[in-house]
Amino acid sequence: MAYSRLKDLQDFWSLRDHSQAELIEAGRDAYRQANAAELQVQDDAALREENDRLVALLQLPPAPGFRYEFARVIRRDETTWWQQILIRKGSRDGLAPGQGVVFAGGVVGRVSKEITADQAWVELSSSSSFRVDASLGRDPNPVIFQGVETVPFHPPQGEVRNVQPNFTLQGGGPLALVTSSYGGVFPAGLTLGTVDNLLPGSDGLFQTGMVKLDPQLRNIYEVAVLVPEAPGPGTALPQLAPPAASAATKPATNPAQRPGAAR
Repeated sequence: MAYSRLKDLQDFWSLRDHSQAELIEAGRDAYRQANAAELQVQDDAALREENDRLVALLQLPPAPGFRYEFARVIRRDETTWWQQILIRKGSRDGLAPGQGVVFAGGVVGRVSKEITADQAWVELSSSSSFRVDASLGRDPNPVIFQGVETVPFHPPQGEVRNVQPNFTLQGGGPLALVTSSYGGVFPAGLTLGTVDNLLPGSDGLFQTGMVKLDPQLRNIYEVAVLVPEAPGPGTALPQLAPPAASAATKPATNPAQRPGAAR
């Protein structure tokens, strides 16, 4: 209590040492800082609302572990139409080489090594240098997707490889090829394209097939970059859970936990 009173007296006399003009200016500074903080809160809320609006507009699915950074396509050359596009976002927006790029129809590609502070080239999924782990339908066995060189303004396509030899397309209809989370670039389940037919591969061990990509890739004006979210303090990274052991097979390493043991 005595300390509190002394502190109040100290503050009082310290204020007496300042002129009225200094006190008024200090009050104005505090007012300006409070207004700046309020504007920042409003800006953050507006950005969140705009982000939610774009997610709904582009019909993007939830992407756990990532945030969407939306970008406008600003350049696409005829000679490299199915190889790359230039977007108006860069490293200052959190973009980095290798990050996945998506749109409403699924996968667009990934950020290339050509990136500046406010622009980045995106390597398209139809580029022959684009390669990613994938899954064919609900088959748990991983396969490989790779883009295929395509003539400009013709339908984009790719190729699926390493399909198990006993795998068949049920019903003979097209089957969706989707991303796998093994590569860490894309969350699982994003559409890469569809497969109509499978043939024996050149190695004689696995099957291969052509992949039809979304024709909307021909004309895209807005994309979303998958920027990984940093885990918070004490947050564990997601891991594959081991298969649950049954009560009959689960070992009891602690004698106190065995059935009938004394507690």
